Amino acid sequence: MDTKIFHGDLTPDALANMLTAHFNRGNYQVQRIGDGKRLAVQIATREKILAGGPTALTVTMEKVSDGVSVQLSKQAWIGIAASMGITALGALKNPWSLLERIDDLAQDLESLQLQANVLQALEEYARQHGTGYVLSERLQRLVCPYCLTANPVGTPSCLACGAPLGESQPITCPSCGFILDKHESTCPNCGKALK
Repeated sequence: MDTKIFHGDLTPDALANMLTAHFNRGNYQVQRIGDGKRLAVQIATREKILAGGPTALTVTMEKVSDGVSVQLSKQAWIGIAASMGITALGALKNPWSLLERIDDLAQDLESLQLQANVLQALEEYARQHGTGYVLSERLQRLVCPYCLTANPVGTPSCLACGAPLGESQPITCPSCGFILDKHESTCPNCGKALK
């Protein structure tokens, strides 16, 4: 499962409403389960779709102290492989048959990109609301390693003893927003290499 943490003033309810509005149209239907601090949204192809194979994806959202944790399940490729196989076999026998299955092929390609489209929609929503990868208010303080005084993040030296705080400054993963240790070369949350 892919997990991302969006820091800031977001709620699972707001993210679920956005996903419902964005994906509950065309060949997709959205089902919402739960409410409050933890809920899930399932995005799936409609039962009687006219083109392509069926698929489903579940997005679980949970309120955490510094924002919202979003977890995407493995996408269920219920019938996409079969639908694409029929298209490929038909093309081998008669290339002109692709014209008859163009709608099926387009829907299969859209379904293959469902997980990426959901992540893109979530990231765009977070960006529009000024949240995402910003450190929360709770994490806006760092402790001086010499005198243990709390200092605002970004302060070059300790307000109490004057010791340098450069090595103590927190950083976040540019991909998922997870708070990182200075010495990490790969994000422990999303697994992406850091620049």
